[in-house]
Amino acid sequence: MTTRARVKLVIILGAMTALGPLTIDTYLPALPSITRDLQSTSAAVGLTLTGTLVGFALGQLVVGPISDSFGRRRPMMIGVALHVVASILCAVAGNVLILSGFRVLQGIAAASASVVALAIVRDVANGRAFVVMMSRLLLVMGAAPVLAPTLGSQVLRWTEWRGVFVVIAVIAVILLVVTAVALPETLPPERRLGGGVRGSLTAYGALLRDRTFVGLVLVAGLTMTAVFGYVGGSSFVMQGQYGLSVQQFGLVFGAGSIALIIGTQLNPRLVGRWSSARVLGTALVLGTLAAGAMVVTAATGYGGLVGLLVPLWLVLANIGVALPNAPALALARHGDTAGTAAALLGATQFGVAGFVGPVLGLLGLSAVSMAEVIASGLGLALVVYLAVVRPWRLEPVDATAALAAAH
Repeated sequence: MTTRARVKLVIILGAMTALGPLTIDTYLPALPSITRDLQSTSAAVGLTLTGTLVGFALGQLVVGPISDSFGRRRPMMIGVALHVVASILCAVAGNVLILSGFRVLQGIAAASASVVALAIVRDVANGRAFVVMMSRLLLVMGAAPVLAPTLGSQVLRWTEWRGVFVVIAVIAVILLVVTAVALPETLPPERRLGGGVRGSLTAYGALLRDRTFVGLVLVAGLTMTAVFGYVGGSSFVMQGQYGLSVQQFGLVFGAGSIALIIGTQLNPRLVGRWSSARVLGTALVLGTLAAGAMVVTAATGYGGLVGLLVPLWLVLANIGVALPNAPALALARHGDTAGTAAALLGATQFGVAGFVGPVLGLLGLSAVSMAEVIASGLGLALVVYLAVVRPWRLEPVDATAALAAAH
C-alpha cells in the first residue's frame, strides 16, 4: 500500500471510528436540558449514555465475527445506515425510557463502524507499523471529542436538544456516502472464515483461552472506564458544580481532548525507542498517579477548577499513550481473526465503561465521584497489567517478525 493510500485509509477509518465518540459526546452539553425537558432526573438521563455504551458493546460482538466471514465493507455500511435511522428516532423520543432504548440501537449501529475500522487496520499493517497507524487513527478520532461538545453547544444555540440528534444523523449520512465511494475491501475471500455461528463461538473460545489477550482486553476496558468517568460526569460537574456555561464547558472538554491527542501522537516516538509493553506500563503508572492527585484536589477544593483540570489533563495525556498500545498488543496475537478479536476488545472496553453512568449517578455526580471513578479505573488497569498480563513476557510479541508470522 502506498503512503498516499495509507493516509487516505487512515482518514476514512478515523472518521468512521469517530462516529462512536460523536454519538456519545455531541449531546453531552444537552444533558441538563434533557433532564428538564423530559421531567426526569440526572441519574435517569445518565442511563441514556449507559444505553449507548451497552449497545456499542453488544453490537461489536455480533459485527466482528460477521466481518471476518463476509468482509469489511458490507457490515460497516449496513451499520452506518442503521445509525441514521436510530439518530432520527432519538430526536423524536418522548420520554427518557424511549430515548434510552433508541440510544442502545444507536450504539449497536455505531459499533459496526468502530470494530470494522480496527479490523481493517490489522488487515493492512502489523508490527510497529500497526502501532503507528493506530496512533494516527486515534489522532483523527481525537478530533471527535474535541469538536463534539462544541458542536453540540453551538447546535443548542439555535435549537433544542432534539436538533443535536438530527445533526448526528446528517453526519452519519455523509459517512455512509464516503464509505460507499472510497473504502476498499481489505479482507479477500480466501482469508475469510467459515463456520457460521459455530465458527464464531470457536474463535471466541480460542481468544478467551489466551490469558495474555484477556488481560490486555481488561486493561483496555478499565482504561476506557477512566475516559467515560470523565465523559459521563464532566457535563454535570463543570456546569453544575463549577458554574460553566454550555459554551465554556465545550471549550474545557475540548482542551481535555487535546491532551488525549497529544498523548496519542507522542506514542509513535515512544514505541520507536521502547517496546509497546514498556510504554503502556509507564503510561498506566503515571496516569494512576495523576488520577490520585485529582482525587485530592477534588476532595479538598485546592486550586478550584484549575486544581481539578491540571491533573485531569495529565490523566488524559497518559491515557492517550496507553490507548493505542493495549489494542495493538492484543490484536497482534490473533491476526487471523482480527474482526472477532477487535469485537471482544471493543465490547469489553465499552461494556465495562457502561457501568460508569450508574456508578456516577449513585455517587452523586460530583467532582470527587468523577475523580474516584477515573482513579479506580486506571488503578485496576495497572493491577491487571502487572498480575495478569505480566508485561515482562510481552517482548516477543512486540517483535515485528513475530507479528508478521502471526499475520
